[in-house]
Amino acid sequence: MLQKLYINRFELFFFSQITILFGSLIFTPQLFDAVLSPILFQINVLTGILLISHNRKLMWFFVGLLAITSIVLGSSLIDGNEGKTFKFIRIATYFLFYVVVTFQIIKQVWQAKNVNKNVIFGLVSGYVSLGLIGFFICISIEMGHPESFHGILTKGAQSITEGLMYFSYVTLLTIGYGDVYPATPLAHKAAILIGLMGQIYLVVITAIVVGKYINQNASEDKN
Repeated sequence: MLQKLYINRFELFFFSQITILFGSLIFTPQLFDAVLSPILFQINVLTGILLISHNRKLMWFFVGLLAITSIVLGSSLIDGNEGKTFKFIRIATYFLFYVVVTFQIIKQVWQAKNVNKNVIFGLVSGYVSLGLIGFFICISIEMGHPESFHGILTKGAQSITEGLMYFSYVTLLTIGYGDVYPATPLAHKAAILIGLMGQIYLVVITAIVVGKYINQNASEDKN
């Protein structure tokens, strides 16, 4: 059973990410931010454990992260309010998770001999993970230094979380509408870092996968 799930690890990880990004379109912002979003992040961590399950040491590290976030989440749901310390712990844990899992995704995609559907899902989910890394960087800055980002509570952003998630992906994709923008030196550096991550990923990792796919098709044509 675990082996069958492992074969589809990238698909499962990717679709759990999509629910995090677009779940707020289905549910009310209050319900999604307070209850559903933390649970969906937990599910994403669980699929991340599956993704690296062949590396036992790393798998148990992720299990430890899942336990920490579960305890924090359970405490906040019971109390009905998440303290600032618990919130920082949860954000730091998720940030660490996405840094490690993105590295593992890039490593597995890089080492793949053949480009198939699974590798493509891995490539896309790695890029989505970069946006989540950027989001946790931004929300950490905003928590430590309020009003580091302007425009996050406009009509287009229903909460600080939604606004910073939007800003992270708009920056990663180099769209740059300008409706949400960094207002402090630390936030400026974060925006530069997010943009660089996105461009390096597209130029290097995506180019390598495309090159493998072209060579793979050329070899099949010769045969």
